[in-house]
Amino acid sequence: MRALRAVLVVVLAGTVFVQASMVWVLVSGSDPEDGSLPLTAFRLITILGMATAQVALGCVWRLVAMVRRGTVFSHAAFRYVDGVIGAIVAAALLWFAVTAVNAPGQRDDPGVTLIMAGIGVAILGVALIVLVLRMLLAQAVARDVEAAQMQAELDEVI
Repeated sequence: MRALRAVLVVVLAGTVFVQASMVWVLVSGSDPEDGSLPLTAFRLITILGMATAQVALGCVWRLVAMVRRGTVFSHAAFRYVDGVIGAIVAAALLWFAVTAVNAPGQRDDPGVTLIMAGIGVAILGVALIVLVLRMLLAQAVARDVEAAQMQAELDEVI
C-alpha cells in the first residue's frame, strides 16, 4: 500500500508540474509557436489530459484507503470506480482530439493518424476492462450483503 501511494504521489506531482508549465507558457505569452504546429491546442489538450489523470489518481487513492479499512466491498466504492472509468473515457476523447489536431500535418503519411486513432480505441478498451472489474465488484458486494443476511439469519436461529 505504501509503495502504491508513493507512486500515486510522484505521478500527481508530475502531472501538476506539467500542468503548471503549460499554463505558464500560455499565460506568459512565451509560446514559441511558429505556425508549423498547433502547439496552443496541444498544450490545452495536455492540461486537460493531466486533469483526467489527476481525477483517476484521486479515485485510486480513495479506493486504496477503502482497501486498508476493509470497506472496499461496499456501494461507496462504485463512485470511485465510476470516476476512474469517466477519467479514462475523457482521456480517450482527448487523445482523439490530439489525433484530429495532428491529422492535417500527416497528409503525406495517413498511417500515423490511423495508428493514433487505434491508440484511442485501445484507451477506450482500458475503460471497458475497468467496467468489467466494476461488474465483478458489484457481484462481490452483492455476495457480501447476501452473506451478511445469511449470517444474521443463522445468528437468530442459534
